[in-house]
Amino acid sequence: MPIIDFILHIDQHLIFMTQNYGAWVYGILFLIIFCETGLVVTPFLPGDSLLFATGAIAATGALDPVLVGGLIIVAAFMGDNVNYWFGRTTGPKVFSSHTSRIFNRKHLEKTEEFYAKHGHKAVIIARFLPIFRTFIPFVAGIGRMPYSRFLGFSLAASLMWVLLFVGAGYFFGNIPVVKKNFTLLIMAIIIVSLLPAIFGFIKHKYAKSESV
Repeated sequence: MPIIDFILHIDQHLIFMTQNYGAWVYGILFLIIFCETGLVVTPFLPGDSLLFATGAIAATGALDPVLVGGLIIVAAFMGDNVNYWFGRTTGPKVFSSHTSRIFNRKHLEKTEEFYAKHGHKAVIIARFLPIFRTFIPFVAGIGRMPYSRFLGFSLAASLMWVLLFVGAGYFFGNIPVVKKNFTLLIMAIIIVSLLPAIFGFIKHKYAKSESV
């Protein structure tokens, strides 16, 4: 099943899974969210759109909203923490050189300084940005953000993210106009989620060209 087709028609695929896989669908959703959040090699997996579709289908009675919401929160939180510790374990080894242009020790020191000052904002904001939510926990680990701080903000971000998107899907996903245009809505969610990253990139490139 092509990943693009799965994302754009996620409601149809979820309905198929609930009808054919029964309770296994909870495990499948858990695994997708865990991998999207916890593995740096799978940032392409659906996140916001999957949560919205899950909420919409839970509202029909096909899924238990409390159980599926709780499992997704745990998956997001666990993924964050696996990613953090992977970064914290590998970071000092990778950024050990004083001569490398990319893996220079100075880059690690700057990352540590950033997360000491702004780490909490990065962890919260990144949870709502595709791709960033996959890499920010990893970078937080590399930057040795204090784990107690990361833990609290990761939990808060996971709760807010799941409650917002699953809740939105649960209460609005089955409104006739929404249901009729579900694919367009999923595309809109993806685009809106990516806009902050796009604007940030454009702003960075513009500021860089201005300074030259």
